[in-house]
Amino acid sequence: MKFSVTYPLVTHPYNPEFLTKDGVVAFATTAERAGFSGIGFTDHPAPTARWLNAGGHDALDPFAALAFVAAVTDTIRLIPNVVVLPYRNPFLVAKSVATIDALSGGRFTLAVGTGYLKGEYKALGVDFDDRNTLFDEAIDVLRGVWNEDDFSYEGTDFLAHGQTVNPQPGHVPIWVGGNSRLSRRRVAQSADGWVPFPAPRRLATTAKTPPLETVDDLAAMLDYLWEQVDEAGRDRGELDVSFGTPAGGSPADPAFNPDEHLTGLAELATLGVNWSGVSVPGDSLSHALETLERYGEQIIRSQ
Repeated sequence: MKFSVTYPLVTHPYNPEFLTKDGVVAFATTAERAGFSGIGFTDHPAPTARWLNAGGHDALDPFAALAFVAAVTDTIRLIPNVVVLPYRNPFLVAKSVATIDALSGGRFTLAVGTGYLKGEYKALGVDFDDRNTLFDEAIDVLRGVWNEDDFSYEGTDFLAHGQTVNPQPGHVPIWVGGNSRLSRRRVAQSADGWVPFPAPRRLATTAKTPPLETVDDLAAMLDYLWEQVDEAGRDRGELDVSFGTPAGGSPADPAFNPDEHLTGLAELATLGVNWSGVSVPGDSLSHALETLERYGEQIIRSQ
């Protein structure tokens, strides 16, 4: 099992400690030393105040933040959590990813999703109802322009003739986020990994996504994914699946039970999960760093 962590800008208003050079450097380097294999930042370029005040969270730009992290780390993979592809022209995404991948020595994994905030779509001038078409076009463009020097494509609102995005990266894994059957079909057809997210019934209604609360929920979703993978003639072992476990409680809690947590991770592994997303607190930088270090000692190094 490999482990990833998302930078803990998890509240609004944010803790200013996490929006400093020292804060980002300390978090990223501590995560790498603790044994984490991936680090991510969320993608919310223009959320509404209503969403923020109803339990949303602030965010850094994931491309800028991951480029910053690349400069102060050596091994940890750079995995945004997740880039909403329809928000941006796919050639701009291709260039940003190719640049960071080159400067990081090939450490970028592009985790992507369609998003669900209509207000953010409106602010960015993108039609929410076109999100699935735009998402699929973006995947086509990314795969194409990263491998061709003379790439052409006619999209919904762009026309490309003979484009390049040099420097072309090596193989950049693409992970598709989301709980829907469509997301899993996309994974089976052309992606390198699947990133479902925990969605209690209430959140699932808001985000308009299938609920995912239990291991049984995940197992049923994975059954469908593996069926689609088999039908596509692909090897299940080539795909990454990233999900976390609540077993043992929160790693930030003094009552955290490492043995129960390891049991929960083993249960996920039997289903085909090979990456575990870990949540750390955003109440203070010191608490976040302490949690990273303790998780590395109690969980990552004990495997």
